[in-house]
Parts: sequence; C-alpha cells; structure tokens
Amino acid sequence: MNLQQRIESPTATEADFIEFRDALSAGRIRAAERADDGSWRVNAWVKKGILLGFRLGRLAELPGDCGGQKFFDKHTYPVAPLTIESGVRVVPGGSSVRAGAFVAPGVVIMPPSYVNVGAFVDEGTMIDSHVLVGSCAQIGKRVHLSAAVQIGGVLEPAGALPTIIEDDCFLGGGCGVYEGAILRSRCVLAPGVILTGSTTVFDLVRGQTYRRSTERPLEIPSGAVLVPGTRGVDCEHARRWGISLYAPVIVKYRDEKTDAATTLEDSLR
Repeated sequence: MNLQQRIESPTATEADFIEFRDALSAGRIRAAERADDGSWRVNAWVKKGILLGFRLGRLAELPGDCGGQKFFDKHTYPVAPLTIESGVRVVPGGSSVRAGAFVAPGVVIMPPSYVNVGAFVDEGTMIDSHVLVGSCAQIGKRVHLSAAVQIGGVLEPAGALPTIIEDDCFLGGGCGVYEGAILRSRCVLAPGVILTGSTTVFDLVRGQTYRRSTERPLEIPSGAVLVPGTRGVDCEHARRWGISLYAPVIVKYRDEKTDAATTLEDSLR
C-alpha cells in the first residue's frame, strides 16, 4: 500500500505515522494544494494523518529546557528538528516550530512565534513577533506576517479547507485570518483587520461584497487593500444608541505606492 492508503487504514502503525510526519515536515505532502485553475483543494487524508498522530501519541517530556521550564506533549509531535542546513532564521527568544510543519529556506521567525503542525510556510516569508501560524495554514512566498498576526488553524473536520495566505501578501500588526478564509496574492491588510468565515467584506472600488457561501470560502481578490471599517445597523435600538458593527473594507487595489510601503528592506534578511 502507498502512504495514503496506510494512513487511512484502521491498522495504521506508529511507523506509518512517522513516515507521514517526515513527508509533511519536508513539504512533500500538504494539507491543501492549489490546482492549475487557481482553486484550492484540501487533502483530507493528510489532515486525517495529523489526527492519527494525536491518537497514537502518549504524553512525554520533550527535549529542551528554557529557564527551568520543561515541556510535555504527545511524543509523536516534538519540536521540529531544524538545523543550520534548513536555511531558516530562528531568532532567539522562545519561538517554536512543531514537527509536521514545513518551513522553507529563507523564512525568518522572530520571537516569540509558533508554527503548528500541518502548516506550510513558503520561501522568503517573515513571521514577526507574537505570530501564530495555525494548524494546516498555507502561507505563500514572501508573505509578511507583522507582529501579533494570528492565522487560525483548521484541523477538523478533515474535509474543511484551511486558512490560506497566497504569495506576496502583507498583513499589518494585530490582524487575524480565521476559519478557512483565503487571501489571494498581493493582498494588503492594514493593522487590525479581522477576517473570519462569517465576515462580510465590502469592496468600495468594485461595488461588491464578499462572504462565505455553502460552496465557497471567504475569498479576498488579488491585490486588494483592506482597512478596518464600520457599518450602521438598521434597527430602532441601534439607531437610538448609535451602534455600528465592524466591517472590513477594500479601499483600493495595490499600486506602486502600496508596493513601496510594503517592501521589506533587504538588510533585515
């Protein structure tokens, strides 16, 4: 049987899982992949394999000690065995990459940050301080995740598409993208923008709104520049109390001025 068949078999062993986890850590398999037509599809069997690791795992003391603090987790999910040959810059100060996550050469991880199992972080991406890259999240090339950005994990159900950030996106400080939302390439999120599966996004340029449907996730068009906004609530009490609701707004699409503002200095690399 091939690896997928063994992982999906009710008789899957710990040895099968370790082979699977090594392939996941090396980026040979992914929780989700982009098809030739640009659409994203989930590899449900990969997510099932990740869940298998939790079922097979037993609580164990993990190697490493930081100021006297020891760590205990499933023995199947230790810290990723990064080495200097991995080409990943991990700055001292408490960051962690879990085994089963792929982090490509040229990625910079500032402390403290956490990359969870199943995540895929492609070349040249910056993970700034206090950033979470959740389970199975797919992060493209040259993405900038500014301080305190949260990329939500989507592990269950196995068929659910994870959160996806495509190439060359820039997320400002304190942004959050959750519940399988997709940012297409070159999107820019101003600090504080929050996107969830139930968020409605208002496009002032094209006069459209974007939201999740039963067939499609929330998907932000390529090059969109979003800022936090508000919208009025049309009911008696809201008008009386002056209440508005949070609403992310597309105010423009990327141009040369935007590119200049989001370009990373080579010296930081």
